Amino acid sequence: MAAFAYRGRGTGGQAVEGVLEAVDATAAATQLMAGGITPVSIRVEDATPAKRTAPFGDVLARRRVQTPDLMLLCRQMHALLKAGVPIMRALGGLQESATNPALREALRGVREGLDGGRDLSASMQRQRGAFDPFFVAMVYVGESTGRLEEVFLRLFRHLEFQDYMRAQVKSALRYPTFVVVAMAAAIGVINLFVIPAFARVYKGFGADLPLVTRLLIACSDFTLAAWPYLLAVVVAAAFAARGFVQTSQGRLYWDRLRLRLPIAGKIASKAAIARFSRSFSLAYRSGVPITQALTLSAQTVDNAYVGLRVEKMREGVERGESLLRTAVNAGVFTPVALQMIVVGEESGSLDEMMEEVAELYQRDVEYELKTLSAQIEPILIVGLGILVLILALGVFLPIWDLGQAAFHKG
Repeated sequence: MAAFAYRGRGTGGQAVEGVLEAVDATAAATQLMAGGITPVSIRVEDATPAKRTAPFGDVLARRRVQTPDLMLLCRQMHALLKAGVPIMRALGGLQESATNPALREALRGVREGLDGGRDLSASMQRQRGAFDPFFVAMVYVGESTGRLEEVFLRLFRHLEFQDYMRAQVKSALRYPTFVVVAMAAAIGVINLFVIPAFARVYKGFGADLPLVTRLLIACSDFTLAAWPYLLAVVVAAAFAARGFVQTSQGRLYWDRLRLRLPIAGKIASKAAIARFSRSFSLAYRSGVPITQALTLSAQTVDNAYVGLRVEKMREGVERGESLLRTAVNAGVFTPVALQMIVVGEESGSLDEMMEEVAELYQRDVEYELKTLSAQIEPILIVGLGILVLILALGVFLPIWDLGQAAFHKG
C-alpha cells in the first residue's frame, strides 16, 4: 500500500486534511467517502519523512491499539446504544473506563470530533492508527442506515473471527518452530564441540577416514574458523529479509509465495478466502455497494497478493462484469467458493452465500490447524532421521574400520 495525502470537506462543509494508506487513489477516495469526507485532492505522499518526524510516543500509541481493545469497544458500544444511551455519554463512559491509554486517547479525539460537528465515522477516521478503514466504513454505514448498534455487534464478531484465526495459526506453528530451532541448535553444538573431539581421536590413529567422516570434519573446521562471519551473515540476511518484506513489493512477493508453500499454503489460502468472505458479507449485508465492499474486503484478507487480486475484481465489476467472472479471473478462489458465488448471484442472497463460504473455510482452517502438527511430524522425523544417520555414519564408520583392521591383524 501507498500513503496518500488528501484534502476534502466533511459533512458539515469544514476543511479536512490528512494522510491515509490505500492500494491506489481510487481506493483512497472510496475510504474517504465511506468516512463521510468528500475528497478535493488526493496525491501520493512519501511516508518516510512523516515516520522520521512523528513523535516516538505517538508511534507507540498507534501500535498499542490491539484487536482485543476494539472487540471490547464494539461489544460495549452495542450494549450501550441498544439500551438507548446517547452516543456522547457512551463514549465518555468508555473513555473513562478504558485501561489502554492509546484507546483512551483515541476515544477522547472521537468525542472532540463529535463536539466539533463531525460524524462518528469522520471522527474515527481522524484517529490515525486506531481504527482501520474497514472499521470506519462500517461505522459510516451504520450511521447512514440508522443501525449503528447492529453494525457494532457485527464488527465485534468480525474482529473476534480475525483474532481467533491469528491465534490458531500461532498456536499450530509453535511446536514445529520449537522442533526446528532445537534441531538447528543440536547441529551447532555437534559441529562446534562433538565432531572436533572425534577428529582429534581419528587424527591420532593416522588411518584413512571414510568420505562421510571427512565431510563432517571439513564442515566442522569451516564452522569453527568462520563462525563469527556466518553469524553476521545470518543476522544480516534476517534483517534484510525483514526489511524487504516490509516494502510493498516484498510483502506482495512473500504473500504470494506463502500461498504456494506445500502445507502452509493451503491453510493461508483458505484463511484468506474466509476473511474475504466474512468481510464482504458483512459490508454487503449492511448496504455497502458491491465495488466499495470489494475495496474494503481487500484490506482485511491479511495477504497483499489476495488483496491485490480482489482490487482487480473491483475494477472488473466497475467495467460491468459479473462478480463470478471477476472472481474466476482473480485466480485465488476455490471451485467451492466460486460455486457459492454463482448461487448467491442467481438467488439474490450473495451476502448469505458468502457467509456460508466464510463458515465453511473457517471450519476447514480450524481442522487443518489442529492436524498441522500431525502433517509436519513425518517431515520432521525424516529430517531428524537423515541427520542422525549422517552423524552416526561419520562418527562410527572409522571406529568400525579400525576395529575390523585390528581384528584381522589379531
